[in-house]
Amino acid sequence: MHKYIFSFILVIASALNLVAEQKVEGTIDAFLGKSSLDVQPVFRGERMGNIVVTMKGTVLATWGTSHVRAKRSEDGGKTWGPEIVIAKPGFQTGGLTVNETNGDIFAFIEDRHPPATITIYKSSDDGKSWQKIPTNIKPDSKGNAPSMHMNEHGITLRHGEHKGRLIRPSRWYAGKNDRSLWPKHYTNAIYSDDGGKTWNTSDPFPANGTGEATLAELSDGTIYYNSRRHWAEEGANPRRRWTATSKDGGKTWNDLKFCEVLPDGPQNTNYGCMGGLTRLAIKGRDILIYSNCDSAGGRKQGTVWASFDGGKTWPIKRLVFAGSHAYSSITSGRPGTKTEGMIYHHFEGGPKGGSAVAKFNLSWVLGGESTGDGTVPSWVKP
Repeated sequence: MHKYIFSFILVIASALNLVAEQKVEGTIDAFLGKSSLDVQPVFRGERMGNIVVTMKGTVLATWGTSHVRAKRSEDGGKTWGPEIVIAKPGFQTGGLTVNETNGDIFAFIEDRHPPATITIYKSSDDGKSWQKIPTNIKPDSKGNAPSMHMNEHGITLRHGEHKGRLIRPSRWYAGKNDRSLWPKHYTNAIYSDDGGKTWNTSDPFPANGTGEATLAELSDGTIYYNSRRHWAEEGANPRRRWTATSKDGGKTWNDLKFCEVLPDGPQNTNYGCMGGLTRLAIKGRDILIYSNCDSAGGRKQGTVWASFDGGKTWPIKRLVFAGSHAYSSITSGRPGTKTEGMIYHHFEGGPKGGSAVAKFNLSWVLGGESTGDGTVPSWVKP
């Protein structure tokens, strides 16, 4: 009997080591080659999408405002399995986070449109089933408890002294989502160093009026943060994005800048729109892909922008879907899986309403139009 127990332990340990040793960054060549774009309807009705790729290479999309459900694709996004209910009732808040150390996936769900009670769900079987876990999220340095609504997916840090840390964007609502309180709102992030058991909240983002943010870790360990704006101080353009960086693993945010190139949703409103952001899984390169509307009016003209220097410049953009396109989320495929070399873009709208997932590669993005903001480097051209 003891021999069988010991053998079982060895099998589990080997599986955990396999995840821990899995290559998380590959080469740029995988993202190049023949240009490719495919758009598929995924969910019907409701709103609020997020998307990640699991450690096994499963594309995992989540959705919903009455109940939160997921769909999985085990063939690189060609086909999708049935809906899996994560929480009912439940309100999607984004921030899906894959722990690259052991493969666990975390979903953050609120009872209703926030501010509301937060419940964390965890999957340890590649998104097939989900269980509630204790929710322990500490307040920020101002004593404010963060809301999870409605941010881009989280990440596992891969570089530097905080390697293995889980981090996802979050926000503070100043009590409620009244227009009069927008100048007090701010974004931040929550992070965990114990595999998701407890979460600390970062210092506030250094600009008020912000909410619904994105983040990505660069190859030197810097965290690049990009946020929607619900309000802008007098004299500032509310139709573009705020950015900042962190050198301490997401505890504090500095180097606040105003990005003149990236739109914050339709340009006939000051209200902005949630966008997506991902860093491609390429070793030693800081290629970022950002998604949002690119329209003079209305949430449509879904477009992606590419940066090849960690967000300093955004020299090229390409239209993904000309019709309805609102909130969006975007993620990179994983080396050694069926998703390698692909980019997955989950957005509200699409050919049948509800949501759609666009799957494309970097070669397809490179066929877009110049923004005039820098140039595409020679090392990235196919």
